[in-house]
Amino acid sequence: MRLASILSEAMRNIGSGAARAAVWFLAVAVAGTLIGGFEALAVIGQERDAVTRIRAAADVTTIVSPISVIDGAACDRLVDADGGPQAAGAMREGDQITPRSTPGRSIGSYEVTAGMIGLLAAADADPTGVWVSTTLAHDFGWAKGVTIETDHGDIPVAGVFDWPNDGRDTRFAYALVVPATADAKPFSECWAKQWPRTDAVESLLTTTAIAGKSTTQTLPGTTMLNKSLDRGWNAAALYETRMTRMLPWAALAVGLVIGVASVHRRRLEYAGALHCGQRKSDQLLAALIETLVWGGGATAAGLSLIAALCLRASPSDPAAVLLAAARSPLALFAGVLAATVAGVLAVRESRLFRLFKGR
Repeated sequence: MRLASILSEAMRNIGSGAARAAVWFLAVAVAGTLIGGFEALAVIGQERDAVTRIRAAADVTTIVSPISVIDGAACDRLVDADGGPQAAGAMREGDQITPRSTPGRSIGSYEVTAGMIGLLAAADADPTGVWVSTTLAHDFGWAKGVTIETDHGDIPVAGVFDWPNDGRDTRFAYALVVPATADAKPFSECWAKQWPRTDAVESLLTTTAIAGKSTTQTLPGTTMLNKSLDRGWNAAALYETRMTRMLPWAALAVGLVIGVASVHRRRLEYAGALHCGQRKSDQLLAALIETLVWGGGATAAGLSLIAALCLRASPSDPAAVLLAAARSPLALFAGVLAATVAGVLAVRESRLFRLFKGR
C-alpha cells in the first residue's frame, strides 16, 4: 500500500470510531495529566519551601568575632572566589545616634561595607547616607531621600530595606546602617549569602580573619543568620530523594497497559486484514499513525495543562518544574507506542478463526 492510502485508512478508522480514539485519548490525557501534575505539585512544594527559607535569610552564613579582627575588604571579595557566595559584606557596631525629633530616644548604628548593602538591599552602596529598615522608616516617617537631623549632624537616607521579624538576627530591624570604607579598620562580623548553601562558604568566611590577630578564642565557628531554621536542610538532596522521582516508571507501566488494551480490542480486525492480504508492515504503520494521533494529541493536551499549572503556581522556575513533570506524560506516551508495536506484531493471521470463535 502507498503511504497516502495507509494514512487515509488510519484517518478513516479514527473518524468512524473503529480505533476508539476518543476513549484512548481520554485515558492517556487523564493519566498523563494526573501523574505529571502530581510530580509538578511535589516540586513546586519544594520550591516554595526553598523560597520561604531564602526570604527568611536562611541562605546567609555569618562568622562573628568577639573582637574586631575581620578584614572588610577580604569579606567583600568573597564573591569573586571559586564556589563563593552571591553576596558578602562585613559589619561592626557604631555609635548611638539621637534624632533631634526624639531627643530622649537614641538609635543604634552599624558600620558596614559596600558588600553588606548589596546583601541587605540588593543595591549598590550609597556612601552619602544611611540605610534603614522598613520598620524604622515607618515609625519615624522616613523615606529614601529624606534628611535626618541628629546629634551627629544631618544625615540623608540613602535607601530602605526590608528586615522582617522571621527568626533572623534582629539587630538591623531598628538601627541605622552606615556605609563605611572596607579597609579603614577591622570589622567584627562577615556575612555571606549563598544559595544553594555549601560547606565551602564556611571555609571562605574563616579566611577573612586578619592573620596574627585571631585565635580560636577570638574567632568562633560559623553560624546561620536565622537560627530558627534547620541548618542541615539541603534542597538538592531533598529534590533528588523525593518520592515522586519514580513516577515516570509508573507512567510507563500505565502507558503499556493502555497500549496493550488498545490493540487487544482489535485483534480480530488486525488478523482479518492480514487474511485479506494486508502486509504486516502496512498494518503496523497504520496502527502507529492512529496511536500518534490520539496518543500524541492527548500527551500534548496534558502537557499544556501541566505547563499552565507550573506557570501559575511555581514561585521561581516554572521551566525547571515543567521539565521534571513532563517526564511522566512522555514516558506514558512512550509506553503506549511500545505496547502498540509489540501488540500489532504479536497478531497472527493463523489465529483468525480462534479469535473469531472467541468473540
